[in-house]
Amino acid sequence: MATQTIEKRDAGVVSMLHARSHFGKLLEQVDEEQRSLVIEKRGAPKAVLLSLRDYVKMAAPEPEVLRLIGEASQRNGTSRMTSRQIDAEIKAARAAKRAKKR
Repeated sequence: MATQTIEKRDAGVVSMLHARSHFGKLLEQVDEEQRSLVIEKRGAPKAVLLSLRDYVKMAAPEPEVLRLIGEASQRNGTSRMTSRQIDAEIKAARAAKRAKKR
């Protein structure tokens, strides 16, 4: 039997029989290609196979404020800072704040 492949970034559709006999391969495909797979039984959709990453995004979507902070961080270049650089910036800001209070 020929293996059914699905196009990247699209939801693919496979029969339950195919899914049962090629589950491991389909699981790898879903994980590597970050996409979902609809499983049909007798032509009717019955289940969806999706990566853990996609499931988490659906179950607990990113709050709007975190998305906005992430976008601002990428725009001003702070998204590329190391932990050491971030710690130094925090230390400098705290020192400046203490000096201002005096």
